[in-house]
Amino acid sequence: MLTLAVLIGLAGIILHLKTYQPTASANQASQAATVSKNVTTFKAKNSKLTVVFYPGGLVEPASYSNWASQLAQAGYTVKIVHFPLNLAVLAPNQAKKVVGPHEQYVIGGHSLGGAMAARYAAQANKKNLKGVFLLAAYADQKGRLDHSKLPVLSVTASRDGVLNWSHYEAGKKYLPRDTTFTTISGGNHSGFGSYGHQQGDKVAHISNTTQQKQVAHLLIKWLKRIN
Repeated sequence: MLTLAVLIGLAGIILHLKTYQPTASANQASQAATVSKNVTTFKAKNSKLTVVFYPGGLVEPASYSNWASQLAQAGYTVKIVHFPLNLAVLAPNQAKKVVGPHEQYVIGGHSLGGAMAARYAAQANKKNLKGVFLLAAYADQKGRLDHSKLPVLSVTASRDGVLNWSHYEAGKKYLPRDTTFTTISGGNHSGFGSYGHQQGDKVAHISNTTQQKQVAHLLIKWLKRIN
C-alpha cells in the first residue's frame, strides 16, 4: 500500500509540473474572482445567467480569467469548475457541486473540458440548463445533444494545432442541426485561455489579448440570444 501511495503521489507531482499556468495578465484578472475548493467565481452584478465552465486538461482554472472577467462585466456570472489534477475526465459531474438548485445556467468547456461538459449536459436536468458551448472541443456519443432543443455554440480557431479535426468533424453529428459554428481567424488552441504556448499547437497570427476579446464577444453575443 505504501508503494502504491508513493506512486500515486509521484504521478500527482508529475501532472502538477506539466500543468499549464496562467499568464501574468490572467493572474491579474483573477484577482476579481473569489476562489473556493470547487470553483473560481467571477460574480456579476444582477447576473442574467450563470456560465459554468470546464477548463482544458492540465490547465489551471485561473488561465481563463481574462475572458471570464469580461463576461462578468457584461452581466454574466462565470463559475470555472475545479477538478482533481486539473482533469475534467476524473469528475465530469462536478458541475453539480457549483450550481444552485434553482440557478439558470449554460455549461461549456475548452478542449477535454468541453467534451466532459457535453457529457454532463446530455444527462442533466434540462429545467435550468439553457445552453451548451464548446471551445475547441467536440461532443462524443456519451455527450450527444443532437436530440436536444438546447442552443449550442461551437467555436474553433483557424491555427489550432491541438484539436483533432477529424474527430471534431465526426462529432458534429452529435450536435443539434441549428448549432452555431464559428471560427476565430488566426487564433490557436491555447488562445482560448491565457497560459502560454501549448505543446503541439500552431503559432497564432493574432495576439492572446485579441483572441480573448473575441472569445468574450462571441460568448456574450450567444448569451444575449438565449437570455
